[in-house]
Amino acid sequence: MARIKYDLKGTAALVTGGASGIGFATVRMLAEAGCRVAINHLADDPRGPEQVAALTAEGFSVLSAPGNVADAADAPRMVEAAVASLGRLDYLVNNAGTPGTRHAIPPTALDLITEELWQQVLEVNLLGVFRCARAAAPHLRATGGAIVSVASIAGQNSPGSSMAYGASKAGVISLTKNLARGLGPEVRVNAIAPGAVDSSWMVEWTNEARHESIEGAVLKRRCLPEDLAEVMLFLLAGAAMVTGQTITVDGGLTL
Repeated sequence: MARIKYDLKGTAALVTGGASGIGFATVRMLAEAGCRVAINHLADDPRGPEQVAALTAEGFSVLSAPGNVADAADAPRMVEAAVASLGRLDYLVNNAGTPGTRHAIPPTALDLITEELWQQVLEVNLLGVFRCARAAAPHLRATGGAIVSVASIAGQNSPGSSMAYGASKAGVISLTKNLARGLGPEVRVNAIAPGAVDSSWMVEWTNEARHESIEGAVLKRRCLPEDLAEVMLFLLAGAAMVTGQTITVDGGLTL
């Protein structure tokens, strides 16, 4: 199916966690539409500079924006530095996230839901979204921009990798509504809730679990990062009357 084509020349975007997976697919799709994109990544992650170099070599306008959204001081510093380099900000994609565990923790295993796990997933997945949105708000108001954050079906009615992860993503869904209230009418704020995704994620799912996620989906496949990036691009550059919404993108898995 052909994708909607956007002309985003003259616009600028910041994508957190943009060096891999869903984030990188979104960076590429924005850049292909003519948008100048800042790729946020952890300072010690070599994938950031590598992706910037590769995309620049292809002729796209991208730049590196190192920083940690889980750090209360570093997150706003990163946003301000990215905006200074871009010259403006039209779009913010809050994609950076962590499952906090390499193996799924069932709801019955309460002893495995540690204080450290809670702190990690909330700092990155929820507080990181708020920190970046707050820092970006005046710049987005100036351009009449938009925010899209990555939630999850785990924040709706799916166990996900752990109850802590699910709670953090449920928080993103609630935060999206309140940010939409707080930043409107100048800035639209939405989110997507991905289902099972084939990407470089840190949770090690078994082949059986992967097969179940395919068979359980109405469309009989798992999402690709590009499937999610396409919806985010629509929410950023189109969808003029959509705000405060979380769009489920799971191929019908939760049906």
